[in-house]
Amino acid sequence: MSFGYSASKTNEPKAFEEANTTNTYGIQSPFVAGLGATRKTIGFSHPLEASELNHQKSSQRMEMIMLRNTQGLHAPMRLAMELKSADKIGRLPFLPSSNLMRDVLLGKDEDISFEDILNTSEFREQMGQPHAVVEKSLGIL
Repeated sequence: MSFGYSASKTNEPKAFEEANTTNTYGIQSPFVAGLGATRKTIGFSHPLEASELNHQKSSQRMEMIMLRNTQGLHAPMRLAMELKSADKIGRLPFLPSSNLMRDVLLGKDEDISFEDILNTSEFREQMGQPHAVVEKSLGIL
């Protein structure tokens, strides 16, 4: 039985992809990409946001330089290798990750910060349709 459907796929995957991922304003659909992806295309909401992001990176770089000067070249290289392996550990794209191993390596597991109080998983705005998010990460959609 064919149920009236054709057996072959259409030759227009680009039109389908553009129709589902972007809207009339050129912003990605939050149902497929999540709200975090659409926010990245809009830009910074406050002038200090970019400064804060750069501050964290520069402070980590200064800590690595200090670690290199006190313990030698092997210490920052080993820490960088462990951080890279911690970044490869992941879950499905629609599930939030706690990044506990990364926090332990950077010493952030003992600190209570803004993200610990106001960024709990039940209040995050990154949940999308699970099947659409997985298909987008695999390149199917």
